[in-house]
Amino acid sequence: MKKAALHNLGCKVNAYETEAMEELLKKDGFEIVDFNEQADVYVINTCSVTNIADRKSRQMIHKCKKLNPDACVVAAGCYVQNFGKDIADELGADIILGNNKKNDLVAKVHEYFEKLDEKDGPILDYVDINEGNVDYEDMIIEKDSEHTRAFVKVQDGCNQFCSYCIIPFARGRIRSRAIDDVVNEVTGLAKAGYKEVVITGIHLSSFGTGTDFGLADLLEAVQKIDGIERIRMGSLEPQIVTEDFAKRVSALSKMCPHFHLSLQSGCDSVLVRMNRKYTIEEYTKGVNILRKYFDDPAITTDIIVGFPQETQEEYNTTLDYVDEIRFAELHVFAYSKRAGTRAAKMSGQITNAVKKERSAKLISKGIENTKAYRMAHIGKVMDVLFEEKQIINGCEYFVGFSKEYIKCMVKADDKDLSNTILKVKATEITPDNEHLLVEIC
Repeated sequence: MKKAALHNLGCKVNAYETEAMEELLKKDGFEIVDFNEQADVYVINTCSVTNIADRKSRQMIHKCKKLNPDACVVAAGCYVQNFGKDIADELGADIILGNNKKNDLVAKVHEYFEKLDEKDGPILDYVDINEGNVDYEDMIIEKDSEHTRAFVKVQDGCNQFCSYCIIPFARGRIRSRAIDDVVNEVTGLAKAGYKEVVITGIHLSSFGTGTDFGLADLLEAVQKIDGIERIRMGSLEPQIVTEDFAKRVSALSKMCPHFHLSLQSGCDSVLVRMNRKYTIEEYTKGVNILRKYFDDPAITTDIIVGFPQETQEEYNTTLDYVDEIRFAELHVFAYSKRAGTRAAKMSGQITNAVKKERSAKLISKGIENTKAYRMAHIGKVMDVLFEEKQIINGCEYFVGFSKEYIKCMVKADDKDLSNTILKVKATEITPDNEHLLVEIC
């Protein structure tokens, strides 16, 4: 039996596709082994969101050849979609699978071994992803590497072309799965024991564009699936949050009140340079609508600091906006040039020292807001999906997440709480502010 090892780089969509490729190999008879073990086939699902991601992708491909010089190395995903045709001979991979070609994995692996003696350069399986007629590539998983929640990809591609982002070129234009296909996959996951699904995509808010259905229709369909007790969504654009959307979604008993609304900057002039498609006023309106229909929902976001030409005044505007919105969690990124994007060519690039200073201050503010949000739940009764037992400060705890995605822990006893949803009462926050200590009701 041949052995295969897979390694994922990048986002949750990439992780989903890596799981799907693993299942394809398993069904073909491959034994899946740890990536650091010697294998006959190595699959690297590459990322290209930053220059650093490109470098890590190349490094992992080279690592495979060191682990086993005779192995078949497969490079798939966004990095090779962007550059694979140009660097095929120097990349070191034996098979290069662009996006929308990952379902060809097993066939190409067989082709490689069948033609081993005739090998003349890498096998290249690639389509121009930016052509308008590229269809959604149906991939499906029957299990997920996580024990309690499963990520389900329902959409691919992006039409936004933010000035700092390479992903539309790597993923192509927006395209969506049929709702029935998603329902069938989630039904199978429920039968396999999963209680929570995370609906995700490259640009999830565009799900259903060009059809007669949308994201709310999909969520209502998933709500009806027996066995699934929680539904989460991946990152959303603020424009999707309308009165109608929030009203429909809030009526779903399984919907988690946790919304990751992409912000990137709290200043309108920076948003214009980023080519974001909303204003701060529109973003605030979306947040207020969610807080109208949900009881203290967790609003989380991403912010880029040090974007080209960002002045101190613009940065201060973002700081003030973070205080105004009171995010439950803040992910802060210092702007990094991405070759091939408009932002990389902009004048007024910010020095690393200034970006570091601005990042540190915003991260500190985000930590304060996160602590405040978690402490506001002390004394409240919450539903927690427990995942696994962990040793924390020398003691055993079962750790899990509330519907608001607050990490909670309870002292472990003889009962196995994994993959169990229980009502708990939060009693205190841990000294590191990472967990709420809870008691089972």
